[in-house]
Amino acid sequence: RLFAHWEAVASAHRVNLPRDMAGPIVQMTRHSQAREPVPYVTLSQREKCEEAAYEERWYPAGKWACVTKGEPMYEQSISMSFMKLMRYICKENSVGCYLGMTIPVLNEIHLTKEGTELEREVVTAYYLPGEFQQNPPVPMDPEIHITERAPLWVITRVFYGMTTEETILREISLFWELLGSTDTVLRETCIVAAYENPSIPQRRNEIWFICRA
Repeated sequence: RLFAHWEAVASAHRVNLPRDMAGPIVQMTRHSQAREPVPYVTLSQREKCEEAAYEERWYPAGKWACVTKGEPMYEQSISMSFMKLMRYICKENSVGCYLGMTIPVLNEIHLTKEGTELEREVVTAYYLPGEFQQNPPVPMDPEIHITERAPLWVITRVFYGMTTEETILREISLFWELLGSTDTVLRETCIVAAYENPSIPQRRNEIWFICRA
């Protein structure tokens, strides 16, 4: 039943769920409550109508496992990349054991010059848990690369629901309106941060605008 449920979720993202994902799905479900947050420092918070409109944060340098995909649809790219990362997290690594889940999972996207569409290539990144930061387990999948990412200074805004190209472009546009005219953040590159698994309809996500150094 669990596999059939995830098959339906994958189908909604226009991807097929391979049978070898049954093991990782069971493991991730078993450990779903134990999720280590990526470390960060809150620098400031802006409120609007007594709610947090957006937040400025600093993320220190760290090691991430990354997969790059360029499928026809955004949700296909992130789904296929995360299935690879799930296998790595669950067993397909040099220590042969479950590594532990961290949140959020980052999806780095690039906008076309007009800002009306997403470029096809998406980088999906999983932060290595603290105990593996110094000595990351080696992935068995050659498409997964362990990368030391530089410190990140971002402005973030929460949104809820499915992440499709349409919803992401809408949220980016709303965020630009909220920020107003500014040159402090990059316009062509941003990040979609996912905090919950794709089976949750009103799942929490964030748009991260990357601040210029």
